[in-house]
Amino acid sequence: MLKELAKSIREYKKPSIATMVLVSFEVVMECIIPFIIAMLVNEIKSGCNMQEIGRYGLILVVMAFLSLTFGGLAGSTCATASCGLGRNLRKDMFYAVQGYSFENIDKFLASSLVTRMTTDVTNVQNAYMMIIRTAIRAPLMLIFAFVMAFIMGGKMAVIFLFVLPLLACGLGLVIRTTMPLFQNVFKKYDNLNASIQENIKGMRVVKSFVREDYEQKKFDTAAEDVCRDFTRAERILAWNSPMMQFCIYAVMVFVLSFGSYTIITSRGLELDVGQFSALLTYSFMMLNSLMMLSMILVMVSMAMESGKRIVEVLTEKSALTDPENPLYEVADGSISFEHVSFKYSKKAERMALSDINLNIRSGETIGIIGGTGSSKSSLIQLISRLYDATEGTVKVGGEDVRRYDLETLRNQVAVVLQKNILFSGTIKDNLRWGNKEASDEELIQACRLACADEFIEQFPDGYDTWIEQGGANVSGGQKQRLCIARALLKKPKILILDDSTSAVDTRTDARIRSAMSRYIPETTKIIIAQRIASVEDADRIIVMEGGTVNGIGNHRELMENNEIYREIYLSQNKGGEEA
Repeated sequence: MLKELAKSIREYKKPSIATMVLVSFEVVMECIIPFIIAMLVNEIKSGCNMQEIGRYGLILVVMAFLSLTFGGLAGSTCATASCGLGRNLRKDMFYAVQGYSFENIDKFLASSLVTRMTTDVTNVQNAYMMIIRTAIRAPLMLIFAFVMAFIMGGKMAVIFLFVLPLLACGLGLVIRTTMPLFQNVFKKYDNLNASIQENIKGMRVVKSFVREDYEQKKFDTAAEDVCRDFTRAERILAWNSPMMQFCIYAVMVFVLSFGSYTIITSRGLELDVGQFSALLTYSFMMLNSLMMLSMILVMVSMAMESGKRIVEVLTEKSALTDPENPLYEVADGSISFEHVSFKYSKKAERMALSDINLNIRSGETIGIIGGTGSSKSSLIQLISRLYDATEGTVKVGGEDVRRYDLETLRNQVAVVLQKNILFSGTIKDNLRWGNKEASDEELIQACRLACADEFIEQFPDGYDTWIEQGGANVSGGQKQRLCIARALLKKPKILILDDSTSAVDTRTDARIRSAMSRYIPETTKIIIAQRIASVEDADRIIVMEGGTVNGIGNHRELMENNEIYREIYLSQNKGGEEA
């Protein structure tokens, strides 16, 4: 895990190393200062002149200034390094997710990915800041102060040998108890974010069914669950501070009482006032170092679980990869399914598609119709290789889709999915997803073919109208027509419309299909629809049922020979048939 996280440090290695070096110098300066003060106290005790006191004072001022300078520089480089790591982790995770196949994405909840890129990265970033600065400072301070305490205090420093193991055992017990709690709480964070995301996306439904109270109670339950686990962990961690305070005061009582007794009984021969003051200072340094170490261990224990969750995203390998010598050209829009079966998960008990055999000629218009759950969308997702077939072979342009470079294949297969998505930006920005080099004239032509120009021209800003995230400020039908125009701009060899005209009226639907036939006659067009009217003019229509092909033919043939198609037609045209 640490090795994988360390890969994201990259260009921030230098500030990270610089922080550790600067902190080391800062510690050295701080540890020498009490020694100089002890020498000054002894000089004053022996009756030195003001010139000698001034010399020691100047040395102390210089050392304090150096310590301050090293500390300030360390803080600056530490901030650069830790924030840089956070930036790189988010970037690497986002890039990793972009490379996922649908199969990989199905393994992670969207809310979980958001939590990992925000809360988890912040935890790791804060822990890294502590590690390269405080985790270097505290042990060095502890070692230097411990050595100096033995030099200055002799046998009195033995007290620290008893305190350190006691503190180490206490900290180990605290961390061992809290780690499982932190593991659970991050999973509950995912559920909390999922509840928020679901509520916001379904806000119209929540309000239309007046279910605000129910959603509030559901959220309160999830929030209370997170709060309860965090409270349990914090209660355990709260023992850390009093345990440290007890040790500090115990050591101080021992040093003060035994040190005073030694000075008085030996008349300063075994321990003088200067040594005693230095010993007290080093005692504080050591115990403060232990306090910092305990804080680091708590922070790192939280960050460990966050780090594991981040590494899960970074190390997830895409289920779809390019072959060693990929093909970079798609010959035409012909499609072939040869004994294709498919299931979404290896653990799934049944196939979503079973033994599909199809041959589609380049330039054909193919309709696909069937009931809900008949796997119409599953079929077309194999063409652009959003998923790989579990069994059999899918061919495009006469070649197995697994032989193509993924980018090349998907550039030649434009898909307007059932759930249309627009991104925040202008209408032009969204359209140029289809072709980033498209001219304004090409944008207008594509929109005219998709019957989108009629509503775009009514907007005050026209094609420069701002689209909110997800297309929240346009209707469902407008969104569908913009997505169709975006796909047309690709001028692909295969165009797939997955129920993408369901929100437009039949007249507009017919106009769009007619325009596509004229504009891209050589492109293979596959239209998935619920309405017979959307596919009845297709060259051939595929009827799906239960993941299998129930029938293939044109409208007339299927009306004569296919019971399922005939039933769908009659149910949609009942009034007309009776008349």
